[in-house]
Amino acid sequence: MSTTPLRIAVICASVREGRFGPTVARWITGQARRRGDVEVDYLDLADHPLPVGLSRSPSAEVAEALGRVTPRLENADAFVVVTPEYNHSYPASLKNLIDWHYTQWRAKPVGLVSYGGLAGGLRAVEHLRPVFAELHAVTIREQVSFHNAWDRFDENGTLKEPEAAEAAAKTMLDQLTWWGEALREARRKRPYGQ
Repeated sequence: MSTTPLRIAVICASVREGRFGPTVARWITGQARRRGDVEVDYLDLADHPLPVGLSRSPSAEVAEALGRVTPRLENADAFVVVTPEYNHSYPASLKNLIDWHYTQWRAKPVGLVSYGGLAGGLRAVEHLRPVFAELHAVTIREQVSFHNAWDRFDENGTLKEPEAAEAAAKTMLDQLTWWGEALREARRKRPYGQ
């Protein structure tokens, strides 16, 4: 096993005005940073808008925007995607990020954290699993979800009753780091797809 910390990119998927995503994303980022075996890169999609028109030959402006995101995805050994549920699915900003990239996801694990109303974003997660499978990424079975999320955190972004969520986060992060280490080692020995 490597002693090099696993590089995890935490992706805050919502870009909607008045969004709750940063609260949840900062919380899971804090949970990950408590560990001694990972380095965390926080990527907020609201800070990195990508054009919706995909192109195999992006303009200089688009290439510049991608240049601020693509290397961060490439350097990550694993991902934690924090997503709301919009209309029974995940936001367009996340699909856009996914679709602009391909090899950056391959043979890497993805942990999922969702939030929303009564469903807690679970339908968004179920829509993401086959998308990541198509990209040859491995989604972690265990996940973290927040039902009625805005009632679960106080005005400072602190969970009111953290025990269950922290236990779920630990389980997910334990599995994510296991898969992340295993796949990183496998990619070093033999690049994926060769």
